[in-house]
Amino acid sequence: MTISKIRSLKIAEWPNADREAWERACRPARKLGKGGTAAHLKPVSQKDLERRYGFFLDYIARASFLDMDAEAGAYVIPTNVDGYLAELKARLSSVTVYGSIRKLRRFVQLVAPDMDLGWLQEIEQDLDWAKQPTSKFDRIVDSDRIVQAGMTLMAEAETAHHLTPLRRAHNYRNGLMIAFLAILPIRLKNFSALRIGKNLVNYRKHWQLIIPATDNKSGRADERPVPRFLAPYLDKYVEIYRPLLKPQSDGLWVSTYGGDLSYKGCAQVVTETTRTTLGIAVSPHLMRSCAASTAYLHAGDDPDLASGLLQHVDKTVTERHYNRTRGASYGRAFSSLVEKADGSGCS
Repeated sequence: MTISKIRSLKIAEWPNADREAWERACRPARKLGKGGTAAHLKPVSQKDLERRYGFFLDYIARASFLDMDAEAGAYVIPTNVDGYLAELKARLSSVTVYGSIRKLRRFVQLVAPDMDLGWLQEIEQDLDWAKQPTSKFDRIVDSDRIVQAGMTLMAEAETAHHLTPLRRAHNYRNGLMIAFLAILPIRLKNFSALRIGKNLVNYRKHWQLIIPATDNKSGRADERPVPRFLAPYLDKYVEIYRPLLKPQSDGLWVSTYGGDLSYKGCAQVVTETTRTTLGIAVSPHLMRSCAASTAYLHAGDDPDLASGLLQHVDKTVTERHYNRTRGASYGRAFSSLVEKADGSGCS
């Protein structure tokens, strides 16, 4: 079975007990009533768990048969998880595999708290110990290069009269997406959910990005102006090119078919657009690493810039990017010093 057929089942496609249990778990607290087991989670976290469980159920549906009358969490048994794990390992990194199993376990704990998941926790611990994050060093690109690539793509779309209006709108959107995310490196969950008039507001001809604290992983509201140089491109997209995609909602990023571009769709567009324009595939998450490295490289006198830019509560997260960039800077300086001292150049 090809990877293109893999998807996250929508909640309406879940077994009845799973769907009802998850809806109860997400029920918010009321005046005298206690909320569900997942009520304390931010909406973006609830959506993430829902999406991860949807991938697991999709595997079950493809591997055998999905019984709509099964009990909540009934498919989370060792044999099913073993098969799911084998499929994940065949197509995903060890870090993503670990995260998928960890969130599967977390989901089941919320919808079926009485289930014994000790065996699943052991698998999760083994994956945690075995995970090996891949090096990002050779894929780090200065954010200004990404912005320039996006602006070039938008300029080309405007003059590509040999293309259909729909294709030009498609290309313009792609260019804006990578330029926007490079200069405003928010998390993919927030980026894919941006809505005009809610998260992106045009106030007195100045665009403002607004992400409420409830939607932000850091638990803090994120409000910042869209840089002035990007505003004209955003204006053209909203006024000219976005309408050509026939949007069906106020979502900022519109698919070719008029619906909101999904979380996965946004990730694919950003990754593939950077691959074709830069020769390096830069995922939305890697965009944040690029931003941190760029911030430390060009604004070393402001050590908190990257932390604030990425909304990191724990500054040790951005400190890793600083250490890597500082090492690269030292390496270039040492190489230059050696070449100067050698005179004839290194052989």
